[in-house]
Amino acid sequence: MNGPGPLGAFLQARRARLRPEDVGLRELGPRRRVAGLRREELAQLAGVSVSYYARLEQGLSRGASAEVLDAIARALLLDGHEREHLDRLADSARHAPRPRRPRPEKLSDDTRDLLRAVDGVPAIVLGRRTDVLAWNALGHSLLAGHLDFLGPRDPARRPNMSRMLFLDPHCQELYADWKGKARAVVGNLRIAVGRHPEDALLAELIGELTMRSTEFVALWRDHRVTPCDAASYELRHPVVGTVTVTQQTLSIARSPDQALIVCTTPAGSPSEAALALLRQASGDRSPRADDIRVVEEPPRQA
Repeated sequence: MNGPGPLGAFLQARRARLRPEDVGLRELGPRRRVAGLRREELAQLAGVSVSYYARLEQGLSRGASAEVLDAIARALLLDGHEREHLDRLADSARHAPRPRRPRPEKLSDDTRDLLRAVDGVPAIVLGRRTDVLAWNALGHSLLAGHLDFLGPRDPARRPNMSRMLFLDPHCQELYADWKGKARAVVGNLRIAVGRHPEDALLAELIGELTMRSTEFVALWRDHRVTPCDAASYELRHPVVGTVTVTQQTLSIARSPDQALIVCTTPAGSPSEAALALLRQASGDRSPRADDIRVVEEPPRQA
């Protein structure tokens, strides 16, 4: 194994974020060269040996028990989402899953029906790698009107929201608080990697963003895993100006790796009026079945 691996990197990042006073320790030793707890301090708090904890961080031990993980999670002051992430990383380290290239994600008929049902608000369906599997007309106009509306039909051409956010100047300019949005996207990607460590396409996406975006590298190194279920964003739209929306992530029962993202505005607000104007500016295009149909697989040759 080269490097500490996902589990060791996560432990190192969480330890570096804690200060002695956060866990009730007094600064007695020599002045610290770097911020964060020392390994021996974390090991003492967790009740494990320094050598054992060091091996965990170095990626040299894969057999941490549930009791040890509980103790380490308490010492690191992990919240519920971080603890779940720790368990997934530890399980992956034990089983060392082999990378595999999955088949393109599919959109079910039920999900297409759901997307058509939310005609009144901008909405998109994202896969587990944040690929755009489908969007309605208003969702496309609000978030990516400069891209081909029919792009999600072809798995090889699907837009990817993470790639767009970090590499597409239009999307970077769209969010007034771009860094806040980027932090939320990276946190969700961290969760996806923990759930699907064998996904080669997900690994390729992370690798591409690492090579092409220094902003992504800085946020990825932070190891935040808090999911973004709902958040308000001010958008600077090139057609209708400033729009404030609440982006809510809704799980899809029969496709747990996919999510429906809807953008809502308060009733009677200027932002609601701006969306109505955007609907008119985009030709009042009502989503039809053909608009959100996705080509799942190429037709077989006779």
